[in-house]
Order: sequence, then C-alpha cells, then structure tokens
Amino acid sequence: MENINNVTEFVLLGLSQNKKIKNLCFLLFLFCYIAIRMGNLLIMISITCSPLIDQPMYFFLNKLALSDLCYTSTVTPKLVTDLLAESNMISYTSCMAQLFVMHFFGGIEVFSFTGMAYDRYVAICKPLHYTVIMNRQRSYAIVIASWTGAFLHSFVQCLLTINLPFCGPKEIDHYFCDVYPLLKLACTDIYRVGILVVANSGMMGLVIFVVLVLSYLLILYTIRAYPAESRTEALSTCSCHVTAVVLFFVPVLFIYIRPATTFPEDKVFALFYTIIAPMFNPLIYTLRNTEMKNTLKKVWCQKPCLIRRQVIT
Repeated sequence: MENINNVTEFVLLGLSQNKKIKNLCFLLFLFCYIAIRMGNLLIMISITCSPLIDQPMYFFLNKLALSDLCYTSTVTPKLVTDLLAESNMISYTSCMAQLFVMHFFGGIEVFSFTGMAYDRYVAICKPLHYTVIMNRQRSYAIVIASWTGAFLHSFVQCLLTINLPFCGPKEIDHYFCDVYPLLKLACTDIYRVGILVVANSGMMGLVIFVVLVLSYLLILYTIRAYPAESRTEALSTCSCHVTAVVLFFVPVLFIYIRPATTFPEDKVFALFYTIIAPMFNPLIYTLRNTEMKNTLKKVWCQKPCLIRRQVIT
C-alpha cells in the first residue's frame, strides 16, 4: 500500500476543554515541572560534588535524575503552554521528534531501574564480591547498554509510526504525541503494527518489570538472615527502589501491554510516568536515605557557610 500522508500538523486535544480545569491544571503542572527541575538538579549536583559519585548506586541515581529531567522536559513544557493556548497545534515533524525523544529517555529510565536493581542485588546478596563485580568499568558498561537499548527501542517505535499514512482526521486525543493515539489516526489497517508496538513497548516493559520484582524478592529472601540493624537498612534502601519502580511501571504496563486501543483514562495514567514519577523520585531517594540527606547538608549547607566565613575574615 502506498504511503500517502496529507497531514502536516496535528491538534493535541489535551487533558480537558474546560477553561477552569485548564487554568487549574496549568498552575498544578507548572508547579510540578519546577519541582522536577529543582529536585533532579539538586540530586545531580549533590552527587557530582560529593564522594557519592564513586559509589555505583549513586552513580546510577545520578543518571536516573538526568533521564528524569530530560524525559519530562519533552512533554511537560508543551503541556503547560498548551493549557493557556487556544489552539494546540504541533507539526508532523515535531510530533515524530517528540515521540522519538520521549521513548528514548523513557527507555533509559526503564533500563536505569534495571541497573540500580542489579547493583542492589550484588550489594546485598554478594557483598564480599561487590567491589569486584560493580567496578567503574562495569558501571559505565551498564549505562552504555541502557542508552543503546533505549535508542533501539525508540528507533523501532518511531519507525513503526513514521511509515504510517495519515490522510484524514488530525486530532490527537492526548496531551503529547504517543504511538497509540497516532495509530488511531492512521489510514490503514494497524493490526500488525499494533502487535509490533506491544512487543516493542509492552512486552519489554513487562519482562523488565518481572525481572525487577524477582530481583527484589531474592533480596528479601537473602536479608531475612541478616541482623536486625542491617536488615532494616537494606529494607529501607530497597523500599525506595520498589516505590519508584511501581510508580513508573504500573501505568506504563496498563497502557502498552494491551493491543492498540486507547481509553480516556490513558491520559491520566500517562501523567504518572511523565510527570508524577519524575517529580517524586528525588523525594523517594532522599527522604529515606541517610547518606543522601547527609550529602545534601554538606553540599548545600556547609559550603555556603564556609564561603561566608571566608568573606567575613
């Protein structure tokens, strides 16, 4: 079938057409975006400017904060500005670019969780071999593998969508360009493409989620023989990871594990992995982490105090 594309731009319908709801959402998501930027930048600067950067767990956390920052920046600024605009247009090229970049950084997020889970598994289940297994070369290899896997995932996702013909309606019932709402507008049979999208996104997410769950179950089984103090510390660290994983993966699986269909609830669930999870990740990884809290105090409290003392003297 010839690929005919008469559409040069799309209309994003957004979350709601009600003016009052849009104004309320504007204030809410503007606050969320500011919190995301501040929180993740705080983590990145704190880890980079402290000895924690040499520890694999915080090395991966630093990369996760970076991917969170880039990931949400592909969606949230456009969402916030569209809430005040009368017409929410996006060009075909910008739409495809947003689709690629969002899935690229989303893929990095998914693989980063896997790297962090592997680090915790080695630290808790094989503590005597931790420094040998999780050396700097291995950490960099995991990061490179994460970025490569994310690129391949995003490239396939974008390739499946960009080859579709769009010739009719151009209203996307979403607040960003995602694959299922775009498939709904295609002027061709999308059954095979839908199956490939499920295999590329849904099954990938499901397999990684199952691996993460199994790894944490194995960790829980291992720490039951630990002393009470060590067990509490391990549980505290793992609970942070589990909370972040559930907050991200559950809505992702709800949307991408099924065939190529869309529901009105998809936009609400998408808010969890595009805005809410990146906003709460800094809180999840700092409030229950003693090392991070101490580092934040040293980097942001002691250094300014020392500078002021030097200026005074």
